[in-house]
Amino acid sequence: MTRRTVVLASGQLLTAAFWAPILERLGSAHDFRHADNTRDDSVQAMAQRLLDGAPASFDLVAHAMGGFVAFEVLRTAPQRVRRLVLVSTLAPNDGPAQIERRQGYARLVEAGQFARVVEERIPILLHPDRQADEALLGFARQMAAETGPETFLRQQRAIIARPDSRPSLPAIRCPTLLIRGDSDGIVSQAHQDEMLAALPNARLETIAACGHLLTLERPDETAHLLSAWLSV
Repeated sequence: MTRRTVVLASGQLLTAAFWAPILERLGSAHDFRHADNTRDDSVQAMAQRLLDGAPASFDLVAHAMGGFVAFEVLRTAPQRVRRLVLVSTLAPNDGPAQIERRQGYARLVEAGQFARVVEERIPILLHPDRQADEALLGFARQMAAETGPETFLRQQRAIIARPDSRPSLPAIRCPTLLIRGDSDGIVSQAHQDEMLAALPNARLETIAACGHLLTLERPDETAHLLSAWLSV
């Protein structure tokens, strides 16, 4: 039996290691491929790179910034995505407050304080009970270090310039699973409700006692949801 291809699109400052706890639990049931979101400074270019490296039909699992890329993939080639999972992501583009925060991060990087950017993001990434978990913090810091400041700035430019994806949501016809941690400091319940109302074929699953980094904080629960969704 031929395994279906599942493309994994990561969020900012995250590497393929972000998905490792999930892949350990799902085994070889699918052909998992990790999209490269490190070399481009627009979501359009990231989406085209993803499509160029994917087969004619595939499932797409996208986290955070990867969700912005997924929206562009669905605008460009909707017929190629069989099933979609949007993890810890949202549809609107940045408002003035978000842009200012991102530009502040860029100023820190340009001042040689990339490590400070990573530390300032911890409170919005992790559940409060895990913000002192040294193993988890070390994992997040290592992925950020491997991503590096230059890639981070490219990703920032892509995120700031991304379009508002809300108008294109009704055109996404493939089955779509939304997953959010109930203590996510970036993605709100209102963001999920907005997508649920606009997507024709979607459902939401909320993981309790979890922040933005679901695969690391709650790998068992996240893997269970993905396994059930991708096996259909």
